[in-house]
Amino acid sequence: MTEPVLWLSDGSPHSPRFNDRYRSRTGGVAQAFTVFVAGCGLPQRWRSSDEFTVLETGFGLGLNFLTTWAAWEADAQRCERLHFVSVEAYPVAAADILRNAQVPELPGTAEPQLVARLPALALELAQAWQALQGGTQQLQFAGGRVCLTLAFGQVQPMLDGLDCIADAVYLDGFSPALNPEMWSHATLQAIARHCRAGTTLASYSVALGVRESLKQLGFSVCKRPGLPPKRHRLEALFVLT
Repeated sequence: MTEPVLWLSDGSPHSPRFNDRYRSRTGGVAQAFTVFVAGCGLPQRWRSSDEFTVLETGFGLGLNFLTTWAAWEADAQRCERLHFVSVEAYPVAAADILRNAQVPELPGTAEPQLVARLPALALELAQAWQALQGGTQQLQFAGGRVCLTLAFGQVQPMLDGLDCIADAVYLDGFSPALNPEMWSHATLQAIARHCRAGTTLASYSVALGVRESLKQLGFSVCKRPGLPPKRHRLEALFVLT
């Protein structure tokens, strides 16, 4: 059974379970690109790699994945292979993934070419999504050059079961106040086990508890100007070897 999504009168998706929005009021693509893609130093960082791995907590409506895929596709110097690994406890329906990719962005907030490409990529994802079951499984796109590993289940056991080393981490999910397990020290510790020296991490949340846990786990953490209406966002670098 898929997770219900409540579509508000302004066209934005809302989670009844967590009483929180799935994406920024500014625009989902703007948030995905500014906070997560650029926040992890992409696309520049994957240009020196044959394969680049992104680890995400909270797949949601798939917008971070779709925006990363679109940015990779648009980059003439992209890595040969992009591996996107995401954990999601409450997967939504394919129809909601499609609908979310059609929501217009506020003018001037996102790269037009990424926004324009999203519906087609979302359709590919939604077509593959229909056959998904529980547990961990992989989807292949772009002739096998884009691999999506989805781990459906509670965040800590799913992270513990993954076999990957991340070059970048997208720390997403509903807010720490509403979804504390996703941001707990134990969850961040499980994420750190998939990092190496030089792994970048990005998040919209700059909650003190999250920042302190990341520092304890070997990350150098800093606040950056946020995407309105948020004042700040988080960037971090794994420095513990």
